[in-house]
Amino acid sequence: MKKTAVVTGASSGIGEATARRLALEGFDVVAAARRRDRLDALAAEVPGVRPVTLDVTSAESVAELAASLDRCDVLVNNAGGAIGLEPVATGDAADWQRMYDINVLGSLRVTQALLPKLTASGDGVLVMLTSVAGLVSYEGGGGYNAAKHAQSSMTEVLRLELCGEPVRVVEIAPGMVHTEEFSLTRFRGDAERATKVYEGVPGPLSADDVADAIAWCVTRPWNVNIDRLVIRPRAQAAQHKIHRVTS
Repeated sequence: MKKTAVVTGASSGIGEATARRLALEGFDVVAAARRRDRLDALAAEVPGVRPVTLDVTSAESVAELAASLDRCDVLVNNAGGAIGLEPVATGDAADWQRMYDINVLGSLRVTQALLPKLTASGDGVLVMLTSVAGLVSYEGGGGYNAAKHAQSSMTEVLRLELCGEPVRVVEIAPGMVHTEEFSLTRFRGDAERATKVYEGVPGPLSADDVADAIAWCVTRPWNVNIDRLVIRPRAQAAQHKIHRVTS
């Protein structure tokens, strides 16, 4: 029987790329996100992908997802995002709440709902898509740093608590990834500012690069756990150290 992989936030970016890649690897992929039109288009294009409407901030929506699944062998908690770059002193608490609800509590809700099925599979793999923002803080990243640090910590706790259970817990922490929406959301729709983030950077990561790393991690033998994989473009040595080519 084919294994089933659930990917949240699968309507664009890393989530969409991961759904495509895991289908190519032979998984039955449940592509879950809010934007059903995008999911339907993805499913029509990629054999082995099943679209499911999901809002990770809704307990009812997550429960419906879980009830629709006969099995779950791989869960990729990818739904997340950053909002704003204001300093802590002037940050909007509503933005912080939204980031925490999606990145942290969203991952918690889906993990709690699907963990019994991951365990029942006999070799479940739980992937948390965090960020280097969850490892090193930076100015202007207060709310996102806080959310991703919390998500990273939750991943470590899960690995400890599930020790001895047939579930591997993997953290993927990407650095600079150029996707269609991440920076646009962070800059509240300001396309010009979003584009400048990647200006002059030779070879930022793509969504496919991260999907490739996720696919590698979840296809290791049952006894091999990749605790944390940090993946950055060669041009990025750290959050504050990025090589840019000037014309």
